[in-house]
Amino acid sequence: MQYTDLDAAVLDDFADYDAHYKIRQFTDEASGLKAWIAVHNVNIGPALGGCRMFAYQSDKDAIRDVLRLSRGMTYKNALAGLPLGGGKGVIMGDPGKNKTDALIRAMGRGVHSLEGDYISAEDSGTNEHDMAVMKRETPWVMGQKGEEGQLGGDPSPVTAYGIFCGIRAALRSKFGSDDFDGLTFAVQGLGAVGYDLCRYLHNEGAKLIVTDVRPAMMDKAKAEFSGTVAVAPDDIFSADADVFALCALGAQLNGRTIPLLKAKIVAGAANNQMETEADHERLAARDILYAPDYALNAGGVIAVGYEYIAQTGKNPFSHALTRPNMIAHVERIEKTLDKIFNIAEARGITPGRAADELAKAIFMGQAREKSLGIA
Repeated sequence: MQYTDLDAAVLDDFADYDAHYKIRQFTDEASGLKAWIAVHNVNIGPALGGCRMFAYQSDKDAIRDVLRLSRGMTYKNALAGLPLGGGKGVIMGDPGKNKTDALIRAMGRGVHSLEGDYISAEDSGTNEHDMAVMKRETPWVMGQKGEEGQLGGDPSPVTAYGIFCGIRAALRSKFGSDDFDGLTFAVQGLGAVGYDLCRYLHNEGAKLIVTDVRPAMMDKAKAEFSGTVAVAPDDIFSADADVFALCALGAQLNGRTIPLLKAKIVAGAANNQMETEADHERLAARDILYAPDYALNAGGVIAVGYEYIAQTGKNPFSHALTRPNMIAHVERIEKTLDKIFNIAEARGITPGRAADELAKAIFMGQAREKSLGIA
């Protein structure tokens, strides 16, 4: 295993470099590992964020992604009311073809080299098995399968539930009612989170228009959720829907796709949904309400955060670290979104800017005393 810490001289050309605390590149010839871990901020606590595996086209693409994702985790953890900073790991490679236990163990050694500054968990392209394998090399890995009703395990269902809760706030802000019945949701991406979100929406009487790069997943959704319509990936943006739920990869909202939207709300699971900061204003100019992604999709990191805090034996909350209390914490995402929308309306700014300012005040210490109660 070899690693190199990347410095500002290398990273200043990246628009997403934000004076990160540490960025480390890893290579392991024996396993074929090539990976990066970015620790964005540790002001509130150690950096928590998932480990992603993806077939990046270049080193530059991977570095850009780890920078954006780690920075987003700082904002997400702060706004979620967790005493944790933000970090992320990315592995270069196709998880369906290149992933082996040896490669994941090598990544575990990389995580261990950061000596607790970064706590890993599963993400796109990794799973509970991978976290168990990684755990053989380092204690700083969460997402282990727990007993039924206990902390731990796959955080994806909790992420989906938190998004469902947060969407209620968006519906009230835009339509004056949080009734899902009869509304149409266009869902892009039927992974673990997107599919579970569809189940919540369908159970509340919503109509579904879905897409995925895997035809089998669209067929599955049509079979399970009666009345669901499947469309080609490029057609989802212009779907005749009330809400667009982006649950695939990020940077899908931009100058090309935003003009196509018919939905009046954008609220989904993907991280970093905007291609550029200007896209926030593009949505606002079309009177489309945006539920900031990292505020909305924080359910999973809350679940993982509770697991980590329980293992440390140092509970900063006034309540016990039980699964019911963790779920109640996730449900407060709805109140967080209410607060963001109210700030945005009162100040005449975009919800994205309101969320950023609220989160930054926490992790930069301006509102640290609120960091455990803002969610």
